[in-house]
Amino acid sequence: MLKVEGINQYYGGSHILRNLGFEARLGEVTVVLGRNGVGKTTLLKSLMGVVPVKTGSIQLDGQDITHDTPYDRVRKGVGYVPQGREIFGRLTVDENLRMGLAYKSGGTPVPAELFELFPVLKQMINRRGGDLSGGQQQQLAIARALAAGPKLLILDEPTEGIQPSVIKDIGRVIRMLADRKTMAIVLVEQYYDFAAELADQYLVMERGEIIQRGRGKDMEAEGVRDRMSI
Repeated sequence: MLKVEGINQYYGGSHILRNLGFEARLGEVTVVLGRNGVGKTTLLKSLMGVVPVKTGSIQLDGQDITHDTPYDRVRKGVGYVPQGREIFGRLTVDENLRMGLAYKSGGTPVPAELFELFPVLKQMINRRGGDLSGGQQQQLAIARALAAGPKLLILDEPTEGIQPSVIKDIGRVIRMLADRKTMAIVLVEQYYDFAAELADQYLVMERGEIIQRGRGKDMEAEGVRDRMSI
C-alpha cells in the first residue's frame, strides 16, 4: 500500500532523514520506534507532504505521491492523526468530524461507524472539542482521520498524555481496523508495550536511519525493548 524509497530530508545543513525506505502493507500495523529527535515526526511530515523530500520517492497504492500537496494526499487516501491531536477546540465534535470530510460534497454524512468505534463521541456530539478530556480528544482526532475512509492511516504517538483505559480502547480500534484489511497503518510510538502489542512489522530509527526492522512477534527476542531503553 505504501512504499518509501531512498528518502533524504534536510533542515538547513542538518541531514535529518538518511536514505530511508520501507513498505507498509495492507492489513498490517507498521510501528516506527525511536527516542526523541531521531526523525520520526519528520518522516511523517514527509509522508504527508508537509515538508518536501529532497530525494527519494513515496508511492501509495502504486501511485507516485512524492510531490503531491497534503490536500491531494488526503484525497488519494491518506489519513493523518498528528501528535498533540490538533482538534479544533471551538468547534463541536460533529463539526470536527465534518472537517474530515472537507473535500467531499457538503451533504456527505458523518459515517455512523465512527460512533461504533468511539461511542463517547456520539454522547458528546454537540460538545466543543476543547471541552473534551485528552483521551476523548485523541479519539476524536482518530475518528476525524477515518471519516473519509483512508487507504493509509498514519498516527503520531497516539498514547501521549492519555489515560490507560483509553489507550486500551485506541489499541483495540487500531487492531480492528488493520484486521479488516482495507487499509495500511503506520504508527509512530515510544510506548513499547503498546507498540509491541499492535505491531505486525516494526522499524527502529536512530539518527534519521532505520537501524533495525522485523516482524512484530519477534520484537522481544530481537532486543527492541533494550534498544529503546538505552
